[in-house]
Order: sequence, then structure tokens, then C-alpha cells
Amino acid sequence: MRTVELRGGSWFDGHRYRGQGSVLLCGNRVVGAGPDVVGEGDSVVDVSGALVAPGFVDAHVHAVQGGLERTRCDLSAGNSREDYLATVAAYAADEDRPWILGGGWAMPAFPGGTPTAGDLDQVVPDRPVFLPNRDHHGAWVNSRALELAGIDRHTPDPVDGRIERDADGDPAGTLHEGAMRLVARHVPPTTEEEYYVGLLAGQAHLLSLGVTGWQDAIVGDYAGMDDAGPTYRRAAERGDLVASVVGALWWERERGLEQLPDLVDRRQQYGHGRFQATSVKIMQDGVPENFTAAMSSPYLDRCGHATSTSGLSFVDPELLRAAVPALSEAGFQVHVHAIGDRGVRETLDAFAMVPETLRRELRHHVAHVQVVHPDDVGRFARLGVAANCQALWACLDDQMVELNLPFLGEERGTWQYPFGDLHRSGARLVMGSDWPVTSPDPLAAIHTAVTRTSFGDPGRAGLEPFLPEQAVPLEAAFAAYTSGSAWVNHRDDAGVLRPGAVADLVVLDRDPFTGPLDEVGGARVRSTWLDGVPVHGADTLNEIRP
Repeated sequence: MRTVELRGGSWFDGHRYRGQGSVLLCGNRVVGAGPDVVGEGDSVVDVSGALVAPGFVDAHVHAVQGGLERTRCDLSAGNSREDYLATVAAYAADEDRPWILGGGWAMPAFPGGTPTAGDLDQVVPDRPVFLPNRDHHGAWVNSRALELAGIDRHTPDPVDGRIERDADGDPAGTLHEGAMRLVARHVPPTTEEEYYVGLLAGQAHLLSLGVTGWQDAIVGDYAGMDDAGPTYRRAAERGDLVASVVGALWWERERGLEQLPDLVDRRQQYGHGRFQATSVKIMQDGVPENFTAAMSSPYLDRCGHATSTSGLSFVDPELLRAAVPALSEAGFQVHVHAIGDRGVRETLDAFAMVPETLRRELRHHVAHVQVVHPDDVGRFARLGVAANCQALWACLDDQMVELNLPFLGEERGTWQYPFGDLHRSGARLVMGSDWPVTSPDPLAAIHTAVTRTSFGDPGRAGLEPFLPEQAVPLEAAFAAYTSGSAWVNHRDDAGVLRPGAVADLVVLDRDPFTGPLDEVGGARVRSTWLDGVPVHGADTLNEIRP
């Protein structure tokens, strides 16, 4: 079996930075790493000045959705109302489709984070438009979409969402949370082929960023997206899915424990090869930007006064305390979206109901952990529950400054993204991007995790650290995005560079461990390897001995 030696760089083993040393691959496995691995490869690739690390694993991503949006009206590159309207107008002029679909707009681009139907009507007056925002907790629609859905001033808000209204009580053009379904159910079905192309586009983009595996955080019907399970199964059967993926089956929050047999059936139906549907995703609350993240005390208004809302618990806490043990007994890992401090506490309370041995075996995790009460930080380690961090969000960007801090208040604002405290308490950190909510670039997220700033941002986010005491060491951030996320996917042979580990790895164009921390985000992926074979950047390899 042919061996390949990556020579002349530094290496990170998935837990610790090891400095200079070669990495030796034999077939699809790592067989050695270190300064003594020299001259042993049939083929030698010069990686001088580079860092060789395990492939990144994204513990919370929506790869099909992200890929699909790249093939539609993609607003992710814009930053302003004018950018978005120009993109929509250009797309509508080029595409003769009955609906304008896509998404990726940022809330801070609009007053109060709520764009209007009137703006869209100016560029698309004749066809319905449905565009979820970057966090997919809200959608921008035009008047034609509202009309087709029968939404007017008399339409009540659903129990799990809200219709944004103007001063006269008429729908304004933004639908929050469950209100998105009022329009989404009228959207023409996405074809099987469109989903397939979306998956392959998403996979290609992730591989280009050094991501060799992930957990898809919603495999089910949600926010206008159909269940991606059949798409993953088809790609796995055909061999087109080359990354290793765990699917988190969507817990339908309007149902209860009666859906458990359906989840068990879908786990069996979808699992094949590189795709296994062994996790269940529960969305316990929303997001603070629209006051739906579940808080222990009310949100504030812009004058600092308490409002009448403290957010939503999408799953009744009593049901959650029954559902999590039931899912655990059925052998499912449980992956919970919890952003507000009440949502996090309700989730930890539910995990505490699971017997310790089973809880630790299944590797449950809580995603986002934005606002965590200090009393709950230590519970992650005590319960053996991983903190699934979207580190890119932990900076003073416009969304934080304009749509979070004013409404959380001074004390609660300091409880946000406590990655440093979680790490020091012994909690296991794993990392993911939540793409297409934000960029899936692991290096950008690692940069923010260790500096609490946004790399390359010329504004406030790039200059002033946000709660710098909550930064984590560079080794810990790299570990969270490699061995940590591989662990949460039950891949103990991935996310590490040690003899016997799978040869999924990334080669960076520099060694971030030897440069300034404020340049970590500048590192780029030179090549990505799966099973010992380069799948991205092969043209950049400098093979010094064939």
C-alpha cells in the first residue's frame, strides 16, 4: 500500500500543537507523525512553512440549505438594504421563476432588523418573494407573497412566531419564527434534483475550507426546507457524499412523544455509509434579535425598561424533561438549540434526567449557548454535556451592538458566549458554524474564539474585543473544531493525527501557532485530504519525490 509523507511543516495532533514534524499516511490511515518521520514515504509532499492538522469537523451546519442558497438568490455577500435590493432585482431579471427564493440577509441592515414588503415590491412587484435571513429565524416577503398566503391585519400570530406589523396593524413584510410557515407552505416544492445539487455545492464549499465532516443540524421539514434525509441517503449510496456526516433529525415542536417511532424509522431508512442519522435536533428557543430566545427575566426596550416578554420556550419544559430521556433510551444523541439563559437551563435540566452512563455514552450537546447564567456554566462539565460553540458570533459586530446588548441589559450582556469560563470549568467544547447563518470558515471562527474580535473587519468588531476574558487558548479552539467536533459525531478515529486515525486532514498555508494571534484568521487552506487523498487544492501540492 502506497505511503505519502507530508514533510517540512508543523503539525497539530487534534489536542496539542507539536511543532516541526512530518506526517506519514498509508492508504487511508495515519501511520506516524513527528520529527522522526523522515524519508519513509513512497511519495513526499513538501509542506514547508505550513501547518498540518486533522480536518475540521463542523458540529452544527446546514450544508444542503447553504449549498442550495448558493444556487439561488444568494444575499450572503451583501451588507446593506441597497445591496440586497440590487441582488434581488438582478436575480429576478435573469431568472424566470414563479417565486424568488434564496436568502442570507443580515438583520442590522434594516431598522429594528425588520425589512419591509414595500422595498421588495419596488423590484419584484409581480411575483412572490420568500427570503429567510441569515439565522433562518425570520423571512422577508413581498406583498404578493402575503397576498397568496392570505395574510392580512386579521391574521393572528401563530403560537411559535410573530407577524411584524406596521403602525396600522398591517403585515409589514417580516415573518418571525413559526410565522414563516404561513408563506413557506405555499412555496413550490424544491425538486429532488435541486436538493441534490445543493448538497454537492455545500460539500464542495466546506471541503474548500478544510471541513472533512459535519453534523447537519436540521434533517427535517423546517422554514421552507424539506427533509434532506433522502438526499443524503442518495448521495451516500452513489458515493457522491465523500465527507462523513451525522444528521440530526428534526423534533417537530408541535408534536410530542408520539413522534419517537417515526424518528426511529427515519434513522433506519436514511443511514448508509458516510451518512448516519443518529442525532435528534430540538429547538428549545429562538434568538434575541426578535425577542424569542428564552430568558429568565424580560427583555428591555430601548429606554432600558422591562418589556412584557421574556422569550419563547418552543418545547414545554415538562415535555422536554420527558423527551430527552426517551430519546436517550432509544439510542439517540440529543442536539439542542438553546440561546437564552432560560432555554439553556431548561435544556440542562432535561439532560440531568438521563442516567449518567447513558448521557455520557450518547454525547449530548447544546448548540449556541449565547446567554448562560453563571450558575449554569459548571453544569456542562458535571453533566458531561458538550457546549457546541458558534464562535464567530462572539464579537462586537453590528448585530451584537444594535440588536442584542440594548435589549439584554448590562449584567445579562456579560453572560454571552462564556467559552473561556466553560473551558476553565472542564466542559468539552465543540465548534460549528451554523452556515448559512454565518460563514463556514473554521479559521475565521477560531480567530474570534481566541481574540473575541472579527478578522478583517475594519469596524468596531475588528478592533475592540468583546468580553476578552472569555477568549480560549489557540490549542483549545483548534481542538474544539477538530477532535472535539469529531468526538460529538462519535468519530474517535477522526479529528486527530495519530497512528491508526483516518487520514482526513487539512494543510494550511502558514502556522498560526507561531504568529500573532491577531493574524490567525488570515491563514488559508492549501489542501484538504480525505482518506489520504487530496480532494481540494491538489494543484497546489509540491511533490518533491513521486
